[in-house]
Amino acid sequence: MRGDGVASAAASDVAPDAAFTLDDFRARAARRLHATAPDPDDPETVVVGERDLLPPDRIPRAAAVLVGVVAREEPQLLFTQRAAGLPVHAGQISFPGGKRDPGDASPLATALREAQEEVGLDAALVRPLGYLDLYITNSGFAIVGVVAEIAPSYALTLSPGEVADAFEVPLGFLMQEENHGVEMREWAGGLRKVHHMPWRERHIWGVTAGVLRNLYDRLYAE
Repeated sequence: MRGDGVASAAASDVAPDAAFTLDDFRARAARRLHATAPDPDDPETVVVGERDLLPPDRIPRAAAVLVGVVAREEPQLLFTQRAAGLPVHAGQISFPGGKRDPGDASPLATALREAQEEVGLDAALVRPLGYLDLYITNSGFAIVGVVAEIAPSYALTLSPGEVADAFEVPLGFLMQEENHGVEMREWAGGLRKVHHMPWRERHIWGVTAGVLRNLYDRLYAE
C-alpha cells in the first residue's frame, strides 16, 4: 500500500484550507512543540489526560505514538484502524504506537519501531519535529506523542493481526475546534471526559482524540 493509495481527502472533495498549509504547520511545530520528550519523573513535566482516574500509587507504563503529518500541500494526519480481533480497543482508530520495549532507547525509538511493526512505515521517511505533553490514560499508560513529518512517498504493509486499515485525514479539519466534540461518561464511580471527532464514516475518540486535542492546544489554540 503506497502513500498515494491511502484513503485521503487531499485531492478530492475537500478544498485545501489556506490557514493550514505545510509551511504554517512546520513553523508552529518549531515554536510550540517540546524539543525533548517529556520525562514522567520530572515534576515540571506538563501532564494531560486522565491521571486523576488512576489510583495515586499506580505508576503508568511508558508508551509512545507517532503523530505523523504527511507532507502534502494540504497536510494530512496518518491513522490506523485496529484489527477487529484484538482483545482490547478492537476496531478503534489510533495512531501507530504502543508500549515501550526494554530495548527502545527513547520514546522516538518506540514510536518508530511500532510504526514499522504495525504498518511497515520506513523510519527513513519520518522526520521528527517535537513532542506533545505527556498523556496519561485511564488504563495506566504514559503516552509520549512524537510529532513527525512523513514523506508523501511512503509505502505501507499492514500487519493483519494488528491493523485493519490505514487512512489520512486533513490536518485542517482536525485542528478546527468546531470539529471537536466532548462528552462526560461514567468511569469507576466518577466522570471521564471523552473527546471525539467524527470524520466521514470514521469515529475518532478516546485517547486518540485526546492526543489530537493536545496537538490542537499546543499548536493552534490562541
